[in-house]
Amino acid sequence: MSLPIALVVVAALLAATLLAGVLLRRRDGRAVTVHGDRHVDPADLMHPLGAQATLVQFSTEFCARCPQVRRMLGSVAAERAGVVHAEVDLTSRADLAARYKVMSTPTTLLVGPDGRIRSRFTGVPTRAAVLSALDGADHVQEATA
Repeated sequence: MSLPIALVVVAALLAATLLAGVLLRRRDGRAVTVHGDRHVDPADLMHPLGAQATLVQFSTEFCARCPQVRRMLGSVAAERAGVVHAEVDLTSRADLAARYKVMSTPTTLLVGPDGRIRSRFTGVPTRAAVLSALDGADHVQEATA
């Protein structure tokens, strides 16, 4: 392979890698509404569901970003009545990673009081995104109640 062709190939691979990184970074921490009838089994959490919502955090022992998510979700749950935070360590519960389609940690599910998954965050969510998703979940509950 000639030098100019090799440089073009390397430049194309570098551009593709940068584009993939930017796209993945933009999705990190954003709420994705879960459609359908997907539910969380409270027995999987070993924790009762909250009266308004449950923030289920999937983490591992080796996750560097999980402690900051744990603190933020814990503080959100502490200031919102009826909202609880449950953390599942996938290091000891690898079966749940497949069941709930967790591909990376941290992953957070916003679960309604009926166990239905309403939103999913992959990566580190912002406090504002979590509060917005909770407000949306509260609104949906009020509309159907």
